[in-house]
Amino acid sequence: MYKALTDEEAIRQYLPDQSNQCFEILYKRYVGKVYQRCLSMTHDTEKAEDFTHDIFIKVFNKLEAFEQRSSFSTWLYSVSFNYCADQLRIAKRFSTTSLDFNNEWDKAESMDEQLHEETLQLMQQAMTSLSAKERSLLRLKYEDGLSIDEIAQTLDLTPSAVKMRLKRSRDKIQALCEHNFVN
Repeated sequence: MYKALTDEEAIRQYLPDQSNQCFEILYKRYVGKVYQRCLSMTHDTEKAEDFTHDIFIKVFNKLEAFEQRSSFSTWLYSVSFNYCADQLRIAKRFSTTSLDFNNEWDKAESMDEQLHEETLQLMQQAMTSLSAKERSLLRLKYEDGLSIDEIAQTLDLTPSAVKMRLKRSRDKIQALCEHNFVN
Protein backbone atom coordinates (compact mmCIF):
# COMPACT_ATOMS: atom_id res chain seq x y z
CA MET A 1 0.00 0.00 0.00
CA TYR A 2 2.82 2.42 0.90
CA LYS A 3 4.81 1.60 -2.23
CA ALA A 4 2.01 2.81 -4.46
CA LEU A 5 2.20 6.34 -3.08
CA THR A 6 4.85 8.75 -4.32
CA ASP A 7 6.92 10.54 -1.71
CA GLU A 8 4.96 13.74 -2.17
CA GLU A 9 1.62 11.90 -1.89
CA ALA A 10 2.76 10.16 1.29
CA ILE A 11 3.75 13.51 2.77
CA ARG A 12 0.42 15.10 1.85
CA GLN A 13 -1.64 12.14 3.03
CA TYR A 14 0.11 11.12 6.25
CA LEU A 15 2.01 14.13 7.58
CA PRO A 16 -0.95 16.12 8.96
CA ASP A 17 -2.59 13.28 10.96
CA GLN A 18 -0.19 10.31 10.97
CA SER A 19 3.26 11.83 11.08
CA ASN A 20 4.90 8.69 12.48
CA GLN A 21 3.62 6.67 9.52
CA CYS A 22 4.87 9.33 7.11
CA PHE A 23 8.30 9.25 8.73
CA GLU A 24 8.38 5.45 8.62
CA ILE A 25 7.55 5.33 4.91
CA LEU A 26 10.19 7.89 3.94
CA TYR A 27 12.80 6.44 6.30
CA LYS A 28 12.40 2.92 4.92
CA ARG A 29 12.62 4.16 1.35
CA TYR A 30 15.74 6.29 1.75
CA VAL A 31 17.76 5.23 4.80
CA GLY A 32 20.07 3.02 2.70
CA LYS A 33 20.73 5.69 0.10
CA VAL A 34 21.31 8.44 2.67
CA TYR A 35 23.66 6.13 4.60
CA GLN A 36 25.63 5.40 1.40
CA ARG A 37 25.89 9.13 0.67
CA CYS A 38 27.20 9.76 4.20
CA LEU A 39 29.59 6.81 4.02
CA SER A 40 31.00 7.98 0.69
CA MET A 41 31.73 11.38 2.20
CA THR A 42 33.00 10.34 5.66
CA HIS A 43 34.64 6.96 4.95
CA ASP A 44 33.64 6.06 8.53
CA THR A 45 30.75 3.70 9.26
CA GLU A 46 30.00 5.12 12.72
CA LYS A 47 29.96 8.70 11.50
CA ALA A 48 27.84 7.69 8.52
CA GLU A 49 25.28 6.06 10.83
CA ASP A 50 25.22 9.07 13.14
CA PHE A 51 24.92 11.50 10.24
CA THR A 52 22.13 9.42 8.68
CA HIS A 53 20.07 9.55 11.86
CA ASP A 54 20.76 13.26 12.30
CA ILE A 55 19.72 13.96 8.70
CA PHE A 56 16.42 12.14 9.05
CA ILE A 57 15.63 13.99 12.27
CA LYS A 58 16.48 17.28 10.60
CA VAL A 59 14.45 16.46 7.48
CA PHE A 60 11.46 15.28 9.45
CA ASN A 61 11.47 18.42 11.61
CA LYS A 62 11.52 20.54 8.43
CA LEU A 63 9.17 18.36 6.37
CA GLU A 64 6.36 20.89 6.58
CA ALA A 65 8.70 23.43 4.93
CA PHE A 66 9.24 21.10 1.93
CA GLU A 67 7.84 23.15 -0.94
CA GLN A 68 7.91 20.44 -3.63
CA ARG A 69 9.90 22.60 -6.07
CA SER A 70 11.88 19.43 -6.70
CA SER A 71 11.24 15.82 -5.84
CA PHE A 72 11.50 14.77 -2.21
CA SER A 73 14.48 12.54 -2.99
CA THR A 74 16.40 15.44 -4.59
CA TRP A 75 15.66 17.62 -1.57
CA LEU A 76 16.69 14.82 0.83
CA TYR A 77 19.98 14.20 -1.03
CA SER A 78 20.71 17.92 -1.03
CA VAL A 79 20.12 18.12 2.73
CA SER A 80 22.27 14.99 3.19
CA PHE A 81 25.17 16.37 1.17
CA ASN A 82 25.07 19.77 2.87
CA TYR A 83 24.83 18.25 6.35
CA CYS A 84 27.80 15.92 5.78
CA ALA A 85 29.87 18.69 4.22
CA ASP A 86 29.13 21.00 7.18
CA GLN A 87 30.01 18.33 9.76
CA LEU A 88 33.25 17.45 7.98
CA ARG A 89 34.18 21.13 7.74
CA ILE A 90 33.55 21.57 11.48
CA ALA A 91 35.56 18.44 12.31
CA LYS A 92 38.44 19.61 10.14
CA ARG A 93 38.49 22.99 11.87
CA PHE A 94 38.70 21.32 15.30
CA SER A 95 41.28 18.74 14.28
CA THR A 96 43.71 21.39 13.03
CA THR A 97 43.69 23.04 16.43
CA SER A 98 44.39 19.88 18.40
CA LEU A 99 47.61 19.78 20.37
CA ASP A 100 50.33 17.19 20.45
CA PHE A 101 50.03 16.63 24.18
CA ASN A 102 53.23 14.59 24.48
CA ASN A 103 55.25 17.32 22.80
CA GLU A 104 53.56 20.03 24.88
CA TRP A 105 54.16 18.00 28.05
CA ASP A 106 57.85 17.61 27.21
CA LYS A 107 58.14 21.36 26.60
CA ALA A 108 56.44 22.10 29.92
CA GLU A 109 58.72 19.70 31.78
CA SER A 110 61.76 21.22 30.10
CA MET A 111 60.62 24.72 31.04
CA ASP A 112 59.96 23.58 34.63
CA GLU A 113 63.44 22.11 34.86
CA GLN A 114 64.97 25.28 33.46
CA LEU A 115 62.97 27.44 35.87
CA HIS A 116 64.01 25.20 38.78
CA GLU A 117 67.66 25.48 37.76
CA GLU A 118 67.44 29.28 37.46
CA THR A 119 65.74 29.49 40.86
CA LEU A 120 68.51 27.40 42.45
CA GLN A 121 71.18 29.64 40.92
CA LEU A 122 69.34 32.73 42.13
CA MET A 123 69.04 31.28 45.64
CA GLN A 124 72.75 30.40 45.70
CA GLN A 125 73.64 33.94 44.69
CA ALA A 126 71.36 35.34 47.37
CA MET A 127 72.82 32.99 50.00
CA THR A 128 76.37 34.13 49.24
CA SER A 129 75.34 37.72 49.93
CA LEU A 130 74.23 36.80 53.48
CA SER A 131 76.54 36.80 56.47
CA ALA A 132 77.98 33.48 57.71
CA LYS A 133 75.67 33.56 60.78
CA GLU A 134 72.58 34.10 58.58
CA ARG A 135 73.57 31.27 56.22
CA SER A 136 74.24 28.96 59.17
CA LEU A 137 70.86 29.72 60.72
CA LEU A 138 69.00 29.03 57.44
CA ARG A 139 70.91 25.78 56.84
CA LEU A 140 70.13 24.52 60.35
CA LYS A 141 66.42 25.16 59.77
CA TYR A 142 65.94 24.20 56.11
CA GLU A 143 68.75 21.78 55.25
CA ASP A 144 69.18 20.03 58.58
CA GLY A 145 65.51 20.26 59.51
CA LEU A 146 66.03 21.38 63.11
CA SER A 147 63.14 22.87 65.05
CA ILE A 148 63.19 26.42 66.40
CA ASP A 149 63.86 25.10 69.93
CA GLU A 150 66.74 22.90 68.71
CA ILE A 151 68.32 25.83 66.89
CA ALA A 152 67.86 28.03 69.98
CA GLN A 153 69.68 25.46 72.14
CA THR A 154 72.45 24.98 69.57
CA LEU A 155 73.14 28.70 69.16
CA ASP A 156 72.35 29.62 72.77
CA LEU A 157 69.51 31.98 71.75
CA THR A 158 65.89 32.35 72.76
CA PRO A 159 63.28 30.80 70.43
CA SER A 160 61.86 34.25 69.63
CA ALA A 161 65.33 35.49 68.64
CA VAL A 162 65.72 32.47 66.31
CA LYS A 163 62.31 33.17 64.73
CA MET A 164 63.17 36.85 64.22
CA ARG A 165 66.59 36.11 62.68
CA LEU A 166 65.07 33.47 60.39
CA LYS A 167 62.42 35.95 59.28
CA ARG A 168 65.00 38.68 58.59
CA SER A 169 67.22 36.24 56.67
CA ARG A 170 64.28 35.02 54.58
CA ASP A 171 63.20 38.60 53.90
CA LYS A 172 66.74 39.48 52.82
CA ILE A 173 66.87 36.52 50.42
CA GLN A 174 63.45 37.38 49.03
CA ALA A 175 64.46 40.99 48.44
CA LEU A 176 67.71 39.91 46.76
CA CYS A 177 65.88 37.40 44.56
CA GLU A 178 63.27 39.96 43.55
CA HIS A 179 65.97 42.51 42.81
CA ASN A 180 67.96 40.01 40.69
CA PHE A 181 64.80 38.78 38.97
CA VAL A 182 63.79 42.29 37.94
CA ASN A 183 67.28 43.08 36.65
